[in-house]
Amino acid sequence: MKYTEGNTGININIQAVDISIGDDVKERINKCVNRLSRFYDRIEWVDVYLEDKKEKATEQKQVGIRLGIPGKDPFASEYGDNFHKLIANVEDKLRMQLEKL
Repeated sequence: MKYTEGNTGININIQAVDISIGDDVKERINKCVNRLSRFYDRIEWVDVYLEDKKEKATEQKQVGIRLGIPGKDPFASEYGDNFHKLIANVEDKLRMQLEKL
Protein backbone atom coordinates (compact mmCIF):
# COMPACT_ATOMS: atom_id res chain seq x y z
CA MET A 1 0.00 0.00 0.00
CA LYS A 2 1.27 3.43 -0.89
CA TYR A 3 -0.36 6.56 0.48
CA THR A 4 0.55 10.22 0.00
CA GLU A 5 -0.91 13.13 1.88
CA GLY A 6 -0.14 16.84 1.81
CA ASN A 7 -0.05 18.07 5.37
CA THR A 8 0.40 21.79 6.02
CA GLY A 9 2.79 22.06 3.08
CA ILE A 10 4.67 18.87 3.99
CA ASN A 11 4.34 15.93 1.60
CA ILE A 12 3.91 12.71 3.59
CA ASN A 13 4.67 9.49 1.69
CA ILE A 14 3.59 6.33 3.50
CA GLN A 15 4.71 2.98 2.18
CA ALA A 16 3.18 -0.04 3.89
CA VAL A 17 4.71 -3.27 2.62
CA ASP A 18 2.07 -5.93 1.91
CA ILE A 19 -0.29 -4.56 4.58
CA SER A 20 -3.15 -2.12 4.82
CA ILE A 21 -2.99 0.48 7.54
CA GLY A 22 -6.01 1.92 9.27
CA ASP A 23 -7.03 5.52 9.63
CA ASP A 24 -5.81 5.45 13.25
CA VAL A 25 -2.23 4.77 12.13
CA LYS A 26 -2.44 7.49 9.43
CA GLU A 27 -3.75 9.92 12.05
CA ARG A 28 -0.91 8.98 14.42
CA ILE A 29 1.62 9.64 11.65
CA ASN A 30 0.02 13.03 10.89
CA LYS A 31 0.18 14.01 14.57
CA CYS A 32 3.82 12.96 14.71
CA VAL A 33 4.67 15.07 11.65
CA ASN A 34 2.73 18.05 13.03
CA ARG A 35 4.64 17.92 16.31
CA LEU A 36 7.98 17.60 14.55
CA SER A 37 7.14 20.48 12.18
CA ARG A 38 6.35 22.73 15.17
CA PHE A 39 9.71 21.79 16.61
CA TYR A 40 11.60 22.22 13.31
CA ASP A 41 9.85 24.32 10.67
CA ARG A 42 12.03 23.49 7.64
CA ILE A 43 10.68 19.95 6.98
CA GLU A 44 9.80 19.65 3.28
CA TRP A 45 8.75 15.99 3.05
CA VAL A 46 8.43 12.85 5.16
CA ASP A 47 8.88 9.25 4.04
CA VAL A 48 7.29 6.65 6.30
CA TYR A 49 8.01 2.93 5.89
CA LEU A 50 5.79 0.38 7.65
CA GLU A 51 6.28 -3.37 7.56
CA ASP A 52 4.79 -6.34 9.39
CA LYS A 53 6.76 -9.58 9.20
CA LYS A 54 4.27 -12.13 10.41
CA GLU A 55 6.81 -14.95 10.18
CA LYS A 56 8.77 -13.52 13.14
CA ALA A 57 7.64 -14.54 16.61
CA THR A 58 8.42 -11.22 18.31
CA GLU A 59 9.08 -7.66 17.17
CA GLN A 60 7.24 -8.29 13.93
CA LYS A 61 6.55 -4.69 13.02
CA GLN A 62 8.97 -2.06 11.76
CA VAL A 63 8.55 1.70 11.38
CA GLY A 64 11.11 3.88 9.64
CA ILE A 65 10.77 7.63 9.07
CA ARG A 66 13.02 9.94 7.03
CA LEU A 67 12.61 13.70 7.19
CA GLY A 68 13.44 15.77 4.12
CA ILE A 69 15.19 18.89 5.36
CA PRO A 70 17.95 21.06 3.92
CA GLY A 71 21.23 19.21 4.46
CA LYS A 72 21.36 15.71 5.89
CA ASP A 73 18.01 13.94 6.15
CA PRO A 74 17.37 12.58 9.67
CA PHE A 75 16.24 8.95 9.76
CA ALA A 76 15.08 6.70 12.59
CA SER A 77 13.54 3.26 12.77
CA GLU A 78 12.22 0.96 15.44
CA TYR A 79 11.09 -2.67 15.73
CA GLY A 80 8.31 -3.92 18.00
CA ASP A 81 4.77 -5.21 18.18
CA ASN A 82 2.61 -2.05 18.10
CA PHE A 83 2.66 0.57 15.32
CA HIS A 84 1.43 3.34 17.63
CA LYS A 85 4.26 2.82 20.14
CA LEU A 86 6.80 2.47 17.35
CA ILE A 87 5.74 5.76 15.74
CA ALA A 88 6.04 7.51 19.13
CA ASN A 89 9.53 6.05 19.69
CA VAL A 90 10.68 7.05 16.21
CA GLU A 91 9.29 10.56 16.77
CA ASP A 92 11.39 10.86 19.95
CA LYS A 93 14.52 9.69 18.11
CA LEU A 94 13.93 12.20 15.30
CA ARG A 95 13.33 15.04 17.77
CA MET A 96 16.70 14.28 19.41
CA GLN A 97 18.38 14.38 15.99
CA LEU A 98 16.72 17.70 15.15
CA GLU A 99 17.87 19.18 18.48
CA LYS A 100 21.48 18.63 17.36
CA LEU A 101 21.04 20.71 14.19
